[in-house]
Amino acid sequence: MRVRPRDFIHTKDDLFFATTNYLHPEDRIISFLRYIPDPEGERSINSARYSKVDSKEAYNFLNHNFPDYLFNCDITGVPMMGVPLEKVSKILHPDDRLKEIMNTHSLDGLLKKVADVANTFHDNAEIPYANMGISGSILPALYDPDQSDIDFVIYGLKNHRKAINSFKEMKNSEESILRGVGDEYWMKLYQKRIKDSSLSYEEFKWYENRKNNRGIIDSTLFDILATRDWNEIRGSYGDTTFQPQGTIKIDCTISDALASFDNPAVYKVEDVKILEGPEVSISELASFTHTYAGQAREGERVIAKGKLEKVINEKTKYRLIVGTTRESIDEYIKLKDLKL
Repeated sequence: MRVRPRDFIHTKDDLFFATTNYLHPEDRIISFLRYIPDPEGERSINSARYSKVDSKEAYNFLNHNFPDYLFNCDITGVPMMGVPLEKVSKILHPDDRLKEIMNTHSLDGLLKKVADVANTFHDNAEIPYANMGISGSILPALYDPDQSDIDFVIYGLKNHRKAINSFKEMKNSEESILRGVGDEYWMKLYQKRIKDSSLSYEEFKWYENRKNNRGIIDSTLFDILATRDWNEIRGSYGDTTFQPQGTIKIDCTISDALASFDNPAVYKVEDVKILEGPEVSISELASFTHTYAGQAREGERVIAKGKLEKVINEKTKYRLIVGTTRESIDEYIKLKDLKL
């Protein structure tokens, strides 16, 4: 059963899960509960109503109603969500959904914007339609035409880089239908994400603006999301295990940031200096929070602080993790010499 992050699973219990991983155990698909049946819910499809749930609500709902969707992950050592294969009713793929939208003659306002985003990246970044998709609430058709955002997926890490480089050139052009995000939005996002003093608002805004992965089309927010193409996915579930090793702070140079918008975001690093923590050889940084995805580029010197993790496979290595909790308190990746 082939699935990638940002696919959706509709289960036999009428639950909608979003997939989060590239590799999965033999008996289930690692994913996250997003929509549950609710007669009072604000989302609807085929006369059935649903509510969107956050992380806490999702775990509580499954614990009380469907504990078989929870399992103890022997790789990470933490409880996780995952749809048992026998519970899968249908897998929804972002690329199939976009194809359906592009082949529909009469579209509502939001879906027309999705088609416009696809046409823009096809024409300006030369990305094939087959390497694009639409996820989020639009994928299972549980969107609000007036309020939902556009979670636009680009397949292939090099294609994603082409997309954000193209958007960089378009977002300030009066001729482009895709525009950059304003200060009001960045302030709301900052207040939602940052819960400590790791980043000032001015720093946060500077980083987010230069990522070029988020914009506006006719007052609707869109994200340019990266998902690996099939030929970029390697390994098998269980090949690698992870062991926490405390905390660490380092000074290093980014050698490869191609996967810096992936899930998790990954940066290869070199010339590492340990500032705090054990003297181990760090080969990469990884972020499980959007805040530090796309944060740095090749050749840039950064300071990073987070959890130290031992990665055990045929070649044991160490990596630094940020975003180990929702708030990511005292975990960050920042340019060493950023001057605003």
